[in-house]
Amino acid sequence: MLKKVAILANGGDVSGFNAVIRAIIKTAENKNIECYGFIDGFRGLLKNDIIKLGTSSTGNAVGILPKGGSIIGSSTNANVFNYPVEENGETVYKDLSDICVENIKKDEIDCLFTLGGDGTQKSARDLSLKGINVIGVPKTIDNDVACTEITFGYNTAVSVATEAIDRLHSTGETHHRIMVLEVMGRYAGWIALESAIAGGADVALIPEIPYDIQSAARKVINRKNRGKSFSVVVVAEGAKPIGGEIHVKNMRNNGSGVDNTKLGGIGEQVAKQLEELTGLEARCTVLGYMQRGGTPTAYDRVLSTKYGTKAMELALEGKFNVLTVIKDGKLNSVPLEEVVGNNTKIGAVSGNTPESNLRKVTMDDELVKTARAIGINLGD
Repeated sequence: MLKKVAILANGGDVSGFNAVIRAIIKTAENKNIECYGFIDGFRGLLKNDIIKLGTSSTGNAVGILPKGGSIIGSSTNANVFNYPVEENGETVYKDLSDICVENIKKDEIDCLFTLGGDGTQKSARDLSLKGINVIGVPKTIDNDVACTEITFGYNTAVSVATEAIDRLHSTGETHHRIMVLEVMGRYAGWIALESAIAGGADVALIPEIPYDIQSAARKVINRKNRGKSFSVVVVAEGAKPIGGEIHVKNMRNNGSGVDNTKLGGIGEQVAKQLEELTGLEARCTVLGYMQRGGTPTAYDRVLSTKYGTKAMELALEGKFNVLTVIKDGKLNSVPLEEVVGNNTKIGAVSGNTPESNLRKVTMDDELVKTARAIGINLGD
């Protein structure tokens, strides 16, 4: 019988974190189950930095539904199976997961809810192998978590990107320029593709389709020849040219247990090349963290609430070590083993590795078909 549950929010922040947290708390309270939160994700679990959560008039989770961010914080690059520790003036990496297991048992937590992306769910699966009852909730603006059709936070990010495209349209038309917008997404092109369709962009370059810059330039020139002296180009941060590599902004030094690659800069490169090839001025806007923050859309509030209540329902049913998902448009769950795919080694890095099980855009996806049908150039 469940008596105490805890929530852990991990990875980059998204709009919808608090809606999930609220849903779990309220569902737990209705069943007289105590709900706690670990502060700052896996780092808080490691330190046993834990607080009680509540939605009563004096509770700390009152009025959080429309708020961005996470009331219990989050952490990035915190792989407890390969965690940085200072020893003799040097940084070494150790498996500290047993400390997390001890803390969960000490706190008498019956189920740990892990809100996060592929890396978070990989660590959740690894903890489950140590006997911890875990239920994952898929979070990321990138929409690249395996086994689910959509992650919470994604819709808000797309909405922010679409608004940016709308604004770039008017300034591009006024000054007869090519307006390039670089969006997030890591190694998946979901944000770029969907916002390009929603915003009426002319070109969308995504990681799954290595691009020919000449193809994109021809699209811009054809528009110019038809009297349209501006174009809007959306570029995913993980896009790369045919035969080329992903544009890496820098490499972080956070150990071998996390993805140290920081993407960025491809937008400026595309803008410069298009300006040279077309003779039109080009400007690049990097949307960056605007896609992560702020009030979640109505869609994300509802989706997050559904995910949170489903997670608590699974816990009440004793169905642990699973991820809540949307499958065929309906709430469901899948084993965490399916989510990690071939990335089975405990503590192994997530990210763009052959073993990682990221959900990427496929060529038969409806978004790809739609983009091509309305004339959006995909760089091929």
